[in-house]
Amino acid sequence: MQAFTVHKGLVAPIDRANVDTDAIIPKQFLKSIKRSGFGPNLFDEWRYLDRGEPGEDPSLRKPNPDFVLNQPRFQGASVLLARKNFGCGSSREHAPWALEQYGFRALIAPSFADIFFNNCFKNGVLPLVLPEQDVARLFDEVAAFPGYALTIDLPRQVVVKPDGVELAFEVQAFRKQCLLNGWDDIGLTLRHADKIRAFEAARLARMPWLAHRPL
Repeated sequence: MQAFTVHKGLVAPIDRANVDTDAIIPKQFLKSIKRSGFGPNLFDEWRYLDRGEPGEDPSLRKPNPDFVLNQPRFQGASVLLARKNFGCGSSREHAPWALEQYGFRALIAPSFADIFFNNCFKNGVLPLVLPEQDVARLFDEVAAFPGYALTIDLPRQVVVKPDGVELAFEVQAFRKQCLLNGWDDIGLTLRHADKIRAFEAARLARMPWLAHRPL
C-alpha cells in the first residue's frame, strides 16, 4: 500500500453523524471480485440522483448538485472531515477501498466505528480522532474559507491548520510504523521472505515427499 508521511490536502466536509458503510459504498457494488474500481461509486446514493449499478458509466448519470463532493470548490479533496461514529454498520472493507480510490488519504472525525477504523489503517488511509470541539471548529473554517487545506504530519502526529495552529492526535505505534513504511498485512509478511524461503527449503529437505503432487 502507499506509504503515509506528510500530506497536505483540500478538505471536504461530510456534515452528518453515524455515516454507515452502506452509505460509503452501497451494497450492490460489493459484487465485484476485484479490489479496484470502487472510487466512482463512493457515496453513490448521495452523489447521484439515479440509482447506480455496477459497470455503469458515471458520466452518463445524473449527479446531485447539492452533494458536497459534486461542488466545484471541493474537487480534488483528499482530506475528509466527518462527524462522530463515521464508518458504522457492516464491516465491509470496500468502504476504505472506495475512499482511498476516490483520492482520500486521511479522515478526521470525533470517533470512528472500530472495524472500519482498523480497515483504514490496513489500506493506507489515516483515520484521525480529534476532540469534538476541534472538529466543529474545522467545519466552520472549511465553510468560511474556500480552498481550505490541512497538512497532516504523521511523524510528528499533528494536524497543521492554514494559520499554523497545530492539533495533536494519537496513533498506535505499530499502526504508525506500518503507515510510514507502506506495510499492509502482506507487506509485513514479506519482510520475512528470506526466513520463509529458508524454512520451506529445510522442510522439503526433511520431508521431500511434500514436493510431489498427487495425480
